[in-house]
Amino acid sequence: MKRQWPFTFWYMVVAMALVVALQEYLGARASIETIPYSQFEQALAAGDVAEVTVSDAAIEGTYRIPGADGKQRRFRTVRVPAELSKALADAKVVYRGEPGPGLLERALGWILPMVLLVVLWLFLSQRILGDRGAGVMRIGKSNAKVFMEKSIPTTFADVAGVDEAKDELAEIIAFLKDPKGYGRLGAHVPKGILLVGPPGTGKTLLARAVAGEAGVPFLSINGSEFVELFVGVGAARVRDLFEQARRHAPCIIFIDELDALGRARGISPVSGGQDEKEQTLNQLLSELDGFDTKSGVVLLAATNRPEILDPALLRSGRFDRQILVDRPDKTGRIAILAVHVRKVKLSDEISLEEIAAMTTGFTGADLANLVNEAALLATRRNASAIEQRDLNEAIERIVAGLEKRTRVLSPSERRAVAYHEIGHALVALATPGADKVQKVSIIPRGISALGYTIQRPTEDRFLMSRGDLVDRMTVLLGGRAAESLVFEDISTGAADDLAKATEIARSMVVRYGMVPELGQVSYESDSAPLLGPTVDAWHPRRYSESTATTVDKAVRELIDDAFLRARGVLVGRRDALDRAAAALLQRETLSGEELAALVAGVPIAGPVRAPLERAPA
Repeated sequence: MKRQWPFTFWYMVVAMALVVALQEYLGARASIETIPYSQFEQALAAGDVAEVTVSDAAIEGTYRIPGADGKQRRFRTVRVPAELSKALADAKVVYRGEPGPGLLERALGWILPMVLLVVLWLFLSQRILGDRGAGVMRIGKSNAKVFMEKSIPTTFADVAGVDEAKDELAEIIAFLKDPKGYGRLGAHVPKGILLVGPPGTGKTLLARAVAGEAGVPFLSINGSEFVELFVGVGAARVRDLFEQARRHAPCIIFIDELDALGRARGISPVSGGQDEKEQTLNQLLSELDGFDTKSGVVLLAATNRPEILDPALLRSGRFDRQILVDRPDKTGRIAILAVHVRKVKLSDEISLEEIAAMTTGFTGADLANLVNEAALLATRRNASAIEQRDLNEAIERIVAGLEKRTRVLSPSERRAVAYHEIGHALVALATPGADKVQKVSIIPRGISALGYTIQRPTEDRFLMSRGDLVDRMTVLLGGRAAESLVFEDISTGAADDLAKATEIARSMVVRYGMVPELGQVSYESDSAPLLGPTVDAWHPRRYSESTATTVDKAVRELIDDAFLRARGVLVGRRDALDRAAAALLQRETLSGEELAALVAGVPIAGPVRAPLERAPA
């Protein structure tokens, strides 16, 4: 500061002197009277002008006679051509000249439009390109959200159902808490850890829990936030992200939806050169190679599409470890439900084990939504606590869709739907390997479901035998079999059942090698992604025309055999089919216990729900 004081002092002196000089100049200019040129010629002819200063455009001078205050009077006028001034004087016209633009006016004429254009461009850039108010000046900056260690309340106690993943991440926490002690034998923490799993399984929650357990800053960003309109912006944001991480080290970088950033190179439709995403990926690979593992920076990423990631991103030395965060099993679902029911009030009669058994295939996000929907249903009926029926209704909402009582079916349609659903249920009851029937209803739900049959799996299944697949096809075709047995004509109600049964049969033929005529050969690979369904994609056929004919024949035979098997079950239980369909038409909904009683010939008691009698809109 002592060195800078004299320099600042002289700046202030010069600035004050310039202000004083400017004021003197403006004051002197303000004392000059501007007169018409005709008045100047009259004063000149009368001998009132003492002296003049002539320029190309103007004349400045002083009068001979001072003013009332004794000071010399000055004037200024703009010249007019002599020929024109003589003609105007002869006509006794008061005339004056108009000065041209000065230096300041000419400068403003050029500068002001440019300034307005720049301001307009900055404003539009901020509105179009700005992210959370960052604007164009921060277009190359990372948009990562930085959570300091005290602002992350999530811990492993908030994460359930993924015990194996938590165990894998425990050593990351140990390293972040004690880098020197953990590396005493020369080991180093993995540079990158990729969390792989279906959507909704808790990958982001798990990453936040790691940061909360370790007590370090957490930098979170989505993979799509690196991609921008301008080339080079994504790479600049990657550099800025890692620079922020080094400043906050030890810390955790979390990149969600890594597939938006790390898609395999060379598959872009852009011809020639590299596109923006590839440059961004190249910069990420360079940063992964460049940062020191001893600096305390750990990179976590999550994706549900690992099959499309670039191989260079998954090699050792970059993302060293891949942790699967899969859908929870029954034990995991019980633990997840126990976490989510802490914030709600449950009735004492509710069994979390029973709810977990009914929610096979649900993810953590599905279970959280289930508890919330049950709480909303209980609140809607002014209950003091969530009851079992609320959870059952919430499961039906998630699986089958919202109940639509305003959709009125004709009597013939209701009868067809009733026999169709009872056909599914009776075939499921008669099939030993089928899932237990929980509920049958003819109340429309969702977009196109006119009725539904809910089956509850008794256990988690990871392998399916040939008999299990045949049983599943038989149950799917039970609705069509009931329609063909009772009615003269079949309906379109079995469209979805036929599609599912055909997919199972085709998989048995071309993928699982379950047809002796075709041998133990896989004719088609699994085109679906690793972790979830996708849109069907075209792929070339790798077998001959004769084999294709055999495949079609085998698929048809499997479906025909399953249909005949389902029809045979219903023929043997025709009385039970009629009784159950009549009860379903009367009550609209039957539980699994009521259906079993009807099949056994035991009459069921209880209130009857009257069907809706509304005129179509």
